[in-house]
Amino acid sequence: MIKALFFDIDGTLVSFDTHAIPETTIEAIAAAKAKGIRIFIATGRPAVIINNLSALQNRDLIDGYITMNGGYCFVGEEVIYKSAIPAADVQKLARISAAQNFPCIFVSEHDICVCQPDEMVKKIFNDYLKVDIIPEKTPEEAIGQEIFQMTPFITLEQEQVILPQLPGCESGRWFPAFADITAKGNTKQKGIDEIINHFGIRLEETMAFGDGGNDVSMLRHAAIGVAMGNAVDEVKEHANYITTSVDEDGVANALRHFSII
Repeated sequence: MIKALFFDIDGTLVSFDTHAIPETTIEAIAAAKAKGIRIFIATGRPAVIINNLSALQNRDLIDGYITMNGGYCFVGEEVIYKSAIPAADVQKLARISAAQNFPCIFVSEHDICVCQPDEMVKKIFNDYLKVDIIPEKTPEEAIGQEIFQMTPFITLEQEQVILPQLPGCESGRWFPAFADITAKGNTKQKGIDEIINHFGIRLEETMAFGDGGNDVSMLRHAAIGVAMGNAVDEVKEHANYITTSVDEDGVANALRHFSII
């Protein structure tokens, strides 16, 4: 029996076209919650820029959050897991990004900032993801505290050169223009383990939904991994089931398919 549902946000719960959660998704999640199933968010976003879940939050439907791709997990006001990136790796990427003049977002426990911002940052975060303007800081200002996630705007080829220089880190991508870097071992799979350990839920009682490359680890790890119809092919290859797209009632259709609701 499934007792926990894990949902990515962008492209899974929230439509990239409407920037909202489809009503069918909201009602399907509410129906699952009414049956005693726990509802969890599993996102690359840090809490400070989770601004599109009010339709679920206002109905008290969310039981906990995996944020920063597993690097920071919380339930209510309680932080149940956090793992900062080694300071040496943070300093290294800050130096590289400054020297090569590419944008890099740094996320601490409660704050977010960007160094060397350009039009691509505005296009993706402000226009595409509808996130408020991210404060700009110098590299020195940005890394003056523990950092849990770094998001450099680099190509895959650049990443292949830079990542080996950050031995305490790993990387995940859900959008071609940038990579999300966390401390080694921090993935959405790790987040699921922390959440179910906290709630006393078994792995075989879990189901996860996603559409991007950073969702692969949790889709493979959960008892049932569901890829959205709008997911990239790599994600679909690792799923147990492929549902319809976020805009075509994908979440509701999958929950009905598995008789969750």
